[in-house]
Amino acid sequence: AGAPDAEHRFEWRFPQLPVREYVHAEAVEAALGDADVVIVHEWTDPEIVAFVGRLKIRGARFQLLFHDTHHRAVSDPAAMAAFDLSGYDGVLAFGEALAEIYRQRGWGRQVFVWHEAADTRIFHPQAQAAPERDVVWIGNWGDGERSEELETFLLGPAERAGLSLTLHGVRYPEAVRARLAARGIAHRGWLANADAPGVYARHRMTVHVPRRPYAETLPGIPTIRVFEALACGIPLISAPWSDSENLFRPDTDFLMVRSGTEAEAAMRLLRNEPETRKALARSGLARIRDRHTCAHRVDELLEILASLSPARRRSRGESQGYAAP
Repeated sequence: AGAPDAEHRFEWRFPQLPVREYVHAEAVEAALGDADVVIVHEWTDPEIVAFVGRLKIRGARFQLLFHDTHHRAVSDPAAMAAFDLSGYDGVLAFGEALAEIYRQRGWGRQVFVWHEAADTRIFHPQAQAAPERDVVWIGNWGDGERSEELETFLLGPAERAGLSLTLHGVRYPEAVRARLAARGIAHRGWLANADAPGVYARHRMTVHVPRRPYAETLPGIPTIRVFEALACGIPLISAPWSDSENLFRPDTDFLMVRSGTEAEAAMRLLRNEPETRKALARSGLARIRDRHTCAHRVDELLEILASLSPARRRSRGESQGYAAP
């Protein structure tokens, strides 16, 4: 869980994003009445997913898309099969491997790849005189999906290299927190996502440790942490994952390591060679700005919407995207 004041902080930080709670389905229908596009995320209750789809079938004017940014298609396929997507114009999947699963199982009328990205209005390098600590990792402990990998690629290497290590995240069992404290590892608990850039600025490097479903069954999907970290200009070390869609340039935009020994060596390299840190950070940041900002994804979404309704696009004229800041 987040901090007690998390909702108020969110409202203060993002006043342009009102949060509304709907008790009855009729209220959902009313809220969508003037919408041009509706995107329903896969963590939405299946009954609501089906209800919105029925609105579309009954003649609602909006274009309707289902957005999946998780691994449940492989880790809990029964839950995903329960979704009724018959009324949806298409599916947005955050990687080709996931999109192919949807196609093979007949989930969705059309399936499009829509990768994660960084909102560079929030995730960008911060002014900081000098890093205060060595390594930071932002992530939840979870339910055993990567406990072994965290020891192999993060905890053990940092400890052997004698580097200070900070962890942010939730769902760390009490026994785990005690073991971390005994090893001199700082666990800072929950962190608001918008506060991550400042945390990255106070550290020399970060590490990406993919959950097992992504590493083993959904290749090519690094999750959003990689995009956001690189956008902040922090050097990144990553445990193995297959960049099958060429989103990044391994060992140019970040350092890919395949063992604990390699992870330790990479940490020592970045700790001891400031110029290497700077070069890696510059490359990763440039890759984000060139290909992976939210502005890029908006343009891609507009293209997807146009492909779903070319006649509507001709009647209303070309839609305009927005430029990355």
